[in-house]
Amino acid sequence: MEKSTFLRDSYHPLSSSHRDVRYSCGSCGFDLNLSSSNRNTSTIGSSKYNKLIKRGIISFLSIDESRFNQVDELQCKPFFSSKRTWGLLRHRSKLCCRKCGIHIGNASDDNSNPVNNWDGSDSTSGSEASSRRKYDIKIRALQPSSSDEETQISLYT
Repeated sequence: MEKSTFLRDSYHPLSSSHRDVRYSCGSCGFDLNLSSSNRNTSTIGSSKYNKLIKRGIISFLSIDESRFNQVDELQCKPFFSSKRTWGLLRHRSKLCCRKCGIHIGNASDDNSNPVNNWDGSDSTSGSEASSRRKYDIKIRALQPSSSDEETQISLYT
């Protein structure tokens, strides 16, 4: 086997960052059906991303909600969604492992049009508020799950 072919076809430690990593519950090992390919990477490099990572949170675009128990919460406190917009009521759901019940993260509606503006006008008048779900998962509550499909490639065969 030529050296260049061996290096191209064999396992390389730096190539592991390009693999799709699947996650399970860090407490009981229950498969949460979370995949690194569904992570929200649009904010990487921004100060918002750095703040989330420092708090130990990674954001996902989509999850399999059937793998979680959800507990709905309604918070009544002011929050700012940008420099000129704010809201008073925030709805979110706690995501808990369906098997052991440990708190994995939170799901919330990410409204692009907040309820109130500082100038007192309602920003939703005249247009419908578009929303999508935002999933913030605690890093410490996850563990990489091993897949039966993955095979270890030995460098010494």
